[in-house]
Amino acid sequence: MPAARPTTLRPAQVRVRIPRRGRTVALATGLALSSALGLAACGATAPDETDGTGGATEAASPAASGFPLDLENCGVPVELEAAPERVVTIKSSATEMVLALGAGDRLVGHAFPDAPVPAELLDGGTEPPLLSEKVPSAEVVLETEPDLVYAGWESNLTAEAGGDRATLAGLGVATYVSPSACKDPAHRPERLTFDEVAAEIREAGALLGVPEAAERLVTQQQEVLDGIEPDGRGLTALWYSSGTDVPYVGAGIGAPQMLMDAVGLENIAAGVEDTWTPFSWEQVAEDDPDVIVLVDSAWNSAEAKRELLATSPATAELSAVRAERYLVVPFPATEAGVRNAAAAADLADQLAVLEVG
Repeated sequence: MPAARPTTLRPAQVRVRIPRRGRTVALATGLALSSALGLAACGATAPDETDGTGGATEAASPAASGFPLDLENCGVPVELEAAPERVVTIKSSATEMVLALGAGDRLVGHAFPDAPVPAELLDGGTEPPLLSEKVPSAEVVLETEPDLVYAGWESNLTAEAGGDRATLAGLGVATYVSPSACKDPAHRPERLTFDEVAAEIREAGALLGVPEAAERLVTQQQEVLDGIEPDGRGLTALWYSSGTDVPYVGAGIGAPQMLMDAVGLENIAAGVEDTWTPFSWEQVAEDDPDVIVLVDSAWNSAEAKRELLATSPATAELSAVRAERYLVVPFPATEAGVRNAAAAADLADQLAVLEVG
């Protein structure tokens, strides 16, 4: 695995922070202002020994090492002066990252879950408060008095959604977006790899002040990846995420492509330079993939997709549909995060027992 993205440390700067109780009112005024680049402060914790999933076996406590920290995230400079004590996450990938790094005791709320939080990441504890089934409003986020908001998508942090990044920074709330989800191609990986996932784990560890936990997690994930034996049959596959009239599929540069590469599947949409993309059933029928990967989400289950494929005239005669050659992957594993390695191993196991031909 490569070393973490380089960070530049600068002397701590004096800042005026708006008291937490005044942030909701201040945001209502701030959202009306034009966007401006802001800097924020946050911090971290150092967990004790981890369990097998990377989560801490004992509660993490804030630590000061590694701060001040200066990094760039999706083109936005972020300065962190102290460890965050109150963290909000938006999307399962962000929530699970914080939990896997042993900082779950600092989660004051999570939102937009794609699936239930895995029990092994909770380590016998309770799930953090659910703020919203979808993207929460900025007011809801600020009611938790956060120091850090960690989002899976850039679209989770807008004036209409969880809060504009510049405005939140002006209120003393740091923000971070999964680098693989940066909208500007200049700030996201040209093609997601497990090395890039490891880099995000390390960067999240730096944000939370738990670099040792991040290194342990990276090592655990690499051990899982080292045990995967790619399928050598040259099978083609469709990664079916959502959509009925127009399928929304895994394309050639995101986590779906990374996972298919890991298990030896040839993605029929690999030529599209995007993470996910609208496709066409006509093209799917022409390619007639050997295998269909079904994404299982809270709002669109794998079983519902199976029923649609079996009953739609556009797909019922596909070889994979008639033979029921399906692989299933949970939605949180389809985005860069701590589930990727385990998902690749599980897909490889599913594929190994699948008869084709």
